[in-house]
Amino acid sequence: MIAALEILDLAARRGERRLFGGFGLRLAAGEAVALTGANGAGKTTLLRIVAGLIRPESGRVRILDATGEADLAACRATQIHLVGHHDALKGGRTAGEELDFQVRWTGGTASDAARAVDRLGLTRLLALPVRVLSAGQRRRLALARLIASPRALWLLDEPLAPLDAAHRALLGEIMAEHVSRGGLILAAVHDPLPIPARDARLTP
Repeated sequence: MIAALEILDLAARRGERRLFGGFGLRLAAGEAVALTGANGAGKTTLLRIVAGLIRPESGRVRILDATGEADLAACRATQIHLVGHHDALKGGRTAGEELDFQVRWTGGTASDAARAVDRLGLTRLLALPVRVLSAGQRRRLALARLIASPRALWLLDEPLAPLDAAHRALLGEIMAEHVSRGGLILAAVHDPLPIPARDARLTP
């Protein structure tokens, strides 16, 4: 189980432009942090760095467990969920096929998937091709793996943006439950999170 995420003196660049530098953050188990900043400040980039998808210009990411510094690669493979601004769903699959693939890929089971379907109200969507789903329906499908294959650290990129008021409230309940069980949430947002969260602002 992850005890803390530490981001140490991190800097990132896109092409010739530096997005941010000297960024530091400690996120402990049972906490949520809202990552804020202007458009183009690098919020998505920072989440992708933590997930191990891109390299920073400088600085480092550490994950701590009960005994000290944990193996970062192993934690990224088994203890982190990244739900990006783009949901990374295959349009040619049905919603049910896509959920089944993603849940099995991240270590969940069929019963775990069924639990997520029930919680997020996805039953009527399962036979539909992903390409015909609305933005909010696609986001709920992408979020289902948070429930179906639990991992300690959630990296969420604008998780509320396409959701209606009822599903924003539901996601708030799910996030609060995750934090209450010792989970960690780092979310890039423009709108406030529906749970108590510290603010961390990215600046150039």
